[in-house]
Amino acid sequence: MLKLNKKMVSVAIGLLLSQTACASPTSLEDATAIQRSIVTLDTHLDTPAHLVQPGFDILERHTYGHDFSQVDVPRMLEGALDGGFWVIYSPQGPLTQEGYEDSRDTAILRALAIHTMVTANPDVFEFATEPEDAAAIKKAGKLIVYMSMENSYPLGTDVSLLETFYKLGLRMVGPVHFKNNQFGDSSTDPSGIKWGGLSPLGEELVAEANRLGIVLDGSHAHDKTTEDMIRLSKTPIILSHTGTKAIYDHPRNVDDALLKKLAASGGVIQMNAYSDYLADLPKNPERAEAYKGLFALRAQGVDMDALIEKRREIEHEHPAVKATFEVYMKHFLHALKVVGPKHVGIGADWDGGGGVKDMMDVVNLPRITQRLLDEGYTKSDLEDIWANNALRVLQAAKDYSESLKTAK
Repeated sequence: MLKLNKKMVSVAIGLLLSQTACASPTSLEDATAIQRSIVTLDTHLDTPAHLVQPGFDILERHTYGHDFSQVDVPRMLEGALDGGFWVIYSPQGPLTQEGYEDSRDTAILRALAIHTMVTANPDVFEFATEPEDAAAIKKAGKLIVYMSMENSYPLGTDVSLLETFYKLGLRMVGPVHFKNNQFGDSSTDPSGIKWGGLSPLGEELVAEANRLGIVLDGSHAHDKTTEDMIRLSKTPIILSHTGTKAIYDHPRNVDDALLKKLAASGGVIQMNAYSDYLADLPKNPERAEAYKGLFALRAQGVDMDALIEKRREIEHEHPAVKATFEVYMKHFLHALKVVGPKHVGIGADWDGGGGVKDMMDVVNLPRITQRLLDEGYTKSDLEDIWANNALRVLQAAKDYSESLKTAK
C-alpha cells in the first residue's frame, strides 16, 4: 500500500491548484448557450410602465440610450431571457379613499395593459398562472408572462380586492413601496417606522394572499415587516428584487441574519441591480435638481417625446454614476455563500431603475451565467437560480391554497 509523505502531498496539492488555475474561463457564447437551454425568469420587470406610453412597441428593438427602456422582445431573445413577473405598479399617494380609488384604477389599467400585450401577440407571449406553465411556454417557443403587484396601496382598506387581481392572473404581491402605507412599514420612509412591521390590515393581507395562492414579496419592506411576513405566512415569501447589507449597508438590502431566516423558511432572495442600492455612489446635486424639473414637467402632462428628449439632455450634461457589474456580482455571490443556490435568484429591476455598468439592459444577462459558471456553479444550480427557486415558492403558495379547498 502506497504511503504519502508530506512532500508527495504538497506536490499533489500544487498540481491540483495548478490545474484549477489553468482551467479555461467560460466563453460568453457558451454561457449564452447554456442559458438558452434552461428556463430563465426575472422576478421584477417594470416594463408595463412602458406599455402604457404612446408609441412604445414591445416587439421593436429599443435602446437604453434612446428611450431608457431595458426590455423588449428582440433584446429578451438576444439576452436569453424567457420572461418573468411583469409588474403592476402604482405610486404611493395619500392614505385616503380618493387616493385608494385613483390608484386602484391605475392598477387595473396596468393589468389590462399586460393582458393586451399578450392577447395582441399570441405567437410571442403567453400568460402564466401556474408553476408548471413556465416550462410549457418555453417549450412552445413563447415568452412567459406572470404578473405581480409592487405596492398593495391600490387595494385600499379592502383586502378582498386582492381576489379581483388574482382572477386577472396576479400571482405575487408586495405590501409596500417607498413609503409606509395602510399595510405596513417601508424600508425607506423618511419618517421612520409607523406600525413596527405589518399593520393589522397587513396581517389580513398575508392571510388573504395565502388563501388565494399568491406569493408574498418582501422587497421594499422594512426588516420588521419582512420578519412579520415570514412569521405569519403559511408559505415561503420572496424578495423579488433585493441586495445584501453585508456588501452595502442600505435600508433596501437585508443582513445575513434575515437572509438566513428567509432561507430557513423556504424563501428566496432575487438579486437586484439597482445601482444606488449596491454601492455608495458619488452624489450629484446638479443631476438631482435637473430631475426635479423633469418630474415637474411630467406632472404638468408634457408630451412623452419631449420628456424623453429632456431626459437625454440631463443624462448628457449630468451623467449618472452606476455601480459596476463586479459590485453586483459581489452581492450575488455573497447571498449564494450565505444561503446557497436553492435560495437565490434574479430580479434586476429592469425598467424600474435597475442596471449597472456593462449590464444596462437584458441583452447582457448571460454575463451573470458566465460568471456563475466560472465560480464553479453547475447547470443544475443555474436552473434553480434562473427559475426553479421562484417557481418552487409559487408551487408552495398554490399547494397551500389547494389544501384549504380540500379541507372544507
